[in-house]
Amino acid sequence: MYTLNTGVELELWVVDETGRLCDGTDITYAHDRIEPEFIDPLIEVKTKPHDSERALRRDLQSVLQTAILAAEGASKRLVPLGTPLTASDAPANCERGRALETIYGSGVESAKNSAGAHIHFEQEDIVDQLNLLTALDPALALVSSSAYYRGTHGANSSRSLAYRADCGDDFRCYTDLCEYADSPARWRGRVDEKYDRFKRLAADKGVSRETVEELFAPEDTVLNPVRLRECQPTVEWRAPDTTLPSQILQLATDVETLMSHTRTASVEVGDPAVGEDSVRIPEFEALQDLSWKAIETGLESPDVDAYLQDLGFDTSAYDPFSTRLHGPYQLSDSEARTRRLQQAGRLQADVQNLTPEESQYSMFPA
Repeated sequence: MYTLNTGVELELWVVDETGRLCDGTDITYAHDRIEPEFIDPLIEVKTKPHDSERALRRDLQSVLQTAILAAEGASKRLVPLGTPLTASDAPANCERGRALETIYGSGVESAKNSAGAHIHFEQEDIVDQLNLLTALDPALALVSSSAYYRGTHGANSSRSLAYRADCGDDFRCYTDLCEYADSPARWRGRVDEKYDRFKRLAADKGVSRETVEELFAPEDTVLNPVRLRECQPTVEWRAPDTTLPSQILQLATDVETLMSHTRTASVEVGDPAVGEDSVRIPEFEALQDLSWKAIETGLESPDVDAYLQDLGFDTSAYDPFSTRLHGPYQLSDSEARTRRLQQAGRLQADVQNLTPEESQYSMFPA
């Protein structure tokens, strides 16, 4: 049975025992696949690539258990929320991060208040993979995990809304959904064009071309929901919020099923459906409309729910946090701390149950 190698990355907030955001750098020393992010209260856990759900679950569980134990040893907790609910104003903690602060200006605040999940698929038919993952952007509604951004109740996926729209008009091309690809060369050409533009924007803010080239490869400057990673090499899907690992693994499995199907089925534009010989995806303009509905109202949008079911998702198998986080329009710091600790507790329980009986596992469908 053939499957694609698949890997997962989860960004997690670090809080103290009262639920306040705090420095999580010490936790990153516990494992070589627990890494710091560009602000101290955010860390990332990573798996290796795997070709079975069982192996992927075991790996993610092992790394998360190590991270949770390291956090507990330092009287800290880990929180799987797309935003920290109220504002994170931590400064950048590395040279690349400080360069982003200078280049983006106030637009960098959306990145400082965002925690996402990244799913990597090994490269095969690159164009079909890029276009299918682009078309799956509305699937972010399946795992939306925060309706609050900087203390204000907003979109169903407040992280996606802020990350894509709040960086400023000059930078939106680096964070928003990109159009479908027609060839690997054209996609890579877009990346190179954006890299050149990024260097010009940086120069306007006093960051030299040489500094940008030292700190950023071309693919590092495009932070869009779908990326072609040359160094790994993978196709990376960055649309989902971070959330409970069981939900991310469910999503990775479902998406991998579709991705593997492209080995024998073509990806075509048309009425959305999955057939034996083709996977049909909507026109890009229609997709954009669905994506914004997914960001704004999630699975409560009948159009989004129907679209995902047309592409083979069992939407009832998902339980997005955002639907549980409804509350006052303005969330106080004390309320945010309480909710962070509640989510930290859910994470620990979820990690403990990631690998139930061996018989319940199956390979990723071919």
